[in-house]
Amino acid sequence: MRTLVQKFGGTSLSDAQARSYAIGHIKRALADSYNLVVVVSAMGRKGEPYATDSLLELIRHNGNCLPAREKDLLLHCGELISSAVMCSLLEADNVPTVVLTGAQAGIRTNDRFGDARIESIQPSRIVQALSEGKVVIVPGFQGETAQGDITTLGRGGSDTTATALGSALRAERVDIFTDVDGIYTADPRIVHKAKPIEQVTYAEICNMAYQGAKVIHPRAVEIAMEANIPIRVRSTFSDGEGTLVAKADNEELANRSLKDRFVTGIAHVSPVTQIKVAAQEGQYDLSLNVFKAMAIHKISVDFINVNISGVTYTVFHHESDRAIAVLQSMGYSPEFVTECAKVSVIGGGMNGVPGIMARIVEALTERDIPILQSADSNATIWVLVKEADMVNAIQALHHSFQLDRT
Repeated sequence: MRTLVQKFGGTSLSDAQARSYAIGHIKRALADSYNLVVVVSAMGRKGEPYATDSLLELIRHNGNCLPAREKDLLLHCGELISSAVMCSLLEADNVPTVVLTGAQAGIRTNDRFGDARIESIQPSRIVQALSEGKVVIVPGFQGETAQGDITTLGRGGSDTTATALGSALRAERVDIFTDVDGIYTADPRIVHKAKPIEQVTYAEICNMAYQGAKVIHPRAVEIAMEANIPIRVRSTFSDGEGTLVAKADNEELANRSLKDRFVTGIAHVSPVTQIKVAAQEGQYDLSLNVFKAMAIHKISVDFINVNISGVTYTVFHHESDRAIAVLQSMGYSPEFVTECAKVSVIGGGMNGVPGIMARIVEALTERDIPILQSADSNATIWVLVKEADMVNAIQALHHSFQLDRT
């Protein structure tokens, strides 16, 4: 069976016109003789009646005490509504369609309500419906525990549903439809000359997603990478091919030019707070004490530098007051810098290439942007700057690596 999975995000389903574009993509895939599985998100974004954030707001104004298990019962309804609406539209066009909930589609998860992980998929009902010539619509973002409780998969869960089903069905490809033309070299709202990227490796897009690019969830990419299933990130509102995400040795990817592309894109996360804790002479357990305390208080840490003189790390702005209070209660006197931004230069071709860091420093120095902290991996170099300098820094790095020519 030549199977394609298509996922449509909330903005792709938010109104009648958007849904008509989505139906068009579905019908074109059927005309290309694909067996088709369609994964849908809740319609619209915050403020619109069926969006996930709108459902959460309903609880906030009605006691705000819903347990996590019962909250998942509520939150999975948005995707069910989308599924029913899309089914009705397809049936009106004489396209045989069936809706299978996450549980009916065979998606089994653990019981971590609100942020469940998929443990297995038994897609026998999907396979049967495809063999009968039906389009199968699966509401994203949801599954079921072994005890029969409904769970949700956390933010980006519909992306995860799509790639997990693609893996289970050995799909030819997973198409992620959104409101942009693919993955860009930087946020086009910040860099007006940002360009859509025609092709990118799994590793590069995972790094971009983890470092702030919000087009696709990194967990979804990791699932596709493990199964070696290509992803296309496409616009619902055009016929463009978007961005192909695949292994570097993928035939289609290899046929496109990746030569001499050291840097693929620039991503950012803000606001964050930098925290420094100095070690006293002979105090070798400082890092253990600090990070153990952060873990106990469930404070996420990032951008970590540890050396004999102390520890430096960042936390999200909304957790900074709590992190500082925890450290002070332990007798430490942390130094901190609020309103910072983490800017990431990402590219699978950087590893082993001399001069990349020099170019980063030069680009920021020319614009009088201080670097508060830096770190690197084989595919990413991170710099911490003041949030007031973030836009200037992103634009400077984008220009320095000539990404507007991509």
